[in-house]
Amino acid sequence: MSRQGLVELDAVLAIARRGSFRAAALELGMSTTALSNAVGKLERQLGVRLFNRTTRSVSLTDAGCGFVGQVGPALQDIHDAMNAARSQQETPSGTLRINAFATAAREILSPLILRFLRLYPQVHIDLVTEGRLVDVVAEGFDLGVRTRDLIPSDMIAVPLGPGRRNIVVGSPTYFQKRGKPLVPTDLLSHACLRIRLPNGAPYRWQFEKGGQSVQIDVTGPITLDEASLSRIAVLEGVGIGYVMESDVRADLDAGRLEAVLEDWTPPLAPLALYYPGRRHPSAAFKAFITLAREFSKHSDSRA
Repeated sequence: MSRQGLVELDAVLAIARRGSFRAAALELGMSTTALSNAVGKLERQLGVRLFNRTTRSVSLTDAGCGFVGQVGPALQDIHDAMNAARSQQETPSGTLRINAFATAAREILSPLILRFLRLYPQVHIDLVTEGRLVDVVAEGFDLGVRTRDLIPSDMIAVPLGPGRRNIVVGSPTYFQKRGKPLVPTDLLSHACLRIRLPNGAPYRWQFEKGGQSVQIDVTGPITLDEASLSRIAVLEGVGIGYVMESDVRADLDAGRLEAVLEDWTPPLAPLALYYPGRRHPSAAFKAFITLAREFSKHSDSRA
């Protein structure tokens, strides 16, 4: 997609921001070859190398550091001016980049994001899901989705519905064979699906009741890092899972899964959409925020 003659500058800043040609190419919607060619063209025009490249890493040269430091703010002003011009158009268009953790993305995909795309077919949504917390401004995102308690204080937040919670579930067949845990410590004698955090550490299952908090380092036959995989394994009777309630609501209603320890799993902080203050938001950005606020109102009314 044309970047209005700014592709070389956008390429340099994206590589500096992401620390990788491949990641920068994905962010900009370009091939790695096209990105490399754009940077090479600019370096030839300037007569200096902007990056030190090896097969394993990429870093800014001294000249590159100075260039990025000077060009970055100016380029942001240019993009702000372009967004100001685009904001005058009546029909939302262009690309919105959204960062969210996977469970949150599943919760809002159908009722918010896909609905938005049906209303505004000229807009492209670039949805990136990852477990780590990111700086949405530094990494080139328009919007982020996290739980309210994890959103930086300098961001504008739009609530996205009522509270959520994790629950402990198993298949009827598993519980018939092994019985049901009555308190969290009973899980230590059950086959549980372990969860790996984005940093590689095992997740301790969190419980709370009457002001008492309990963390259980469960054991079991498999360790997973994706909730949809946990759901499959639990349905197959491999063991007990600790999952987001919204991910298995249909299975609970159909009797394919059963919840246990429900009095030990209180609500979590609700989701929120967040973004930095913008001087000249695009028509697409404003339309998405408007729809998100409408989604929040409807969700609250159903709660």
